[in-house]
Amino acid sequence: MTFNLHTHTYRCHHARGTDEEYVLRAIENGYKTIGFSDHAPYIFPGDYYSTFRIERSSAQEYADSVRALQEKYKGTIDIRLGFEVEWYPALIQEELAYLKSFGYDYLLLGQHHVDNEYEPWESYSGSPTASLTVLDKYIDQVLAAADSGEFAYIAHPDLIHFTGNRDIYLQKMEAMLQTLKTLDIPIEFNFLGFTDKRHYPADDFWQLAAGVGNRVVIGLDAHRPAVYADTKHLSEMKAKIASFGITPIQNVNEILQK
Repeated sequence: MTFNLHTHTYRCHHARGTDEEYVLRAIENGYKTIGFSDHAPYIFPGDYYSTFRIERSSAQEYADSVRALQEKYKGTIDIRLGFEVEWYPALIQEELAYLKSFGYDYLLLGQHHVDNEYEPWESYSGSPTASLTVLDKYIDQVLAAADSGEFAYIAHPDLIHFTGNRDIYLQKMEAMLQTLKTLDIPIEFNFLGFTDKRHYPADDFWQLAAGVGNRVVIGLDAHRPAVYADTKHLSEMKAKIASFGITPIQNVNEILQK
């Protein structure tokens, strides 16, 4: 594996390590490209505070830090500046304009909530739910983001934790995957979910993806620098992916433009 575009920093309040430590671990373990994609600061209305993302007061420092490392390690490793963003219908256009002010290289979609996060009726995508309404909203928001052309790929596309009728879930997921294939946007097999034994990556979802023929990218979803050295679990995950008949993208240029 020569690249990873899914890396967080301490600024999101649930990762640790310095930015440079991630870069050094990536170099030590043979990576040619590292992308920082911390949880984007969002422009929320009122006094709503989101606990799992970069604060707006830290956003410029984050961008400056990544750009400084990009310059320092030029010729040794390719470093990219990104953000992981949710598609919140009421806020996304203002958010995209705001993020563009930092001159990012790419965006990842990580749809952690359905509806708009600050609304009292919103749902966290990873919470168990049997609601078809929540499932449909998740799919709609993922597809709206994919159709926008703003995102490099869809992170943990199977994050939605649907506990209702599995046949209905699979029918709806297959339709989503078909649309994502038509839009030619890759989907991520998530290393954090794999190593933590979360409800994702979900076997039946990835069997569908293999059948549909979606382009697949491995994302470390690194929240600590040592993840770049975890070759044991990475080998296990690669074997798992291969068992579905999926060959992940090997060249970062298939996702990002130089």
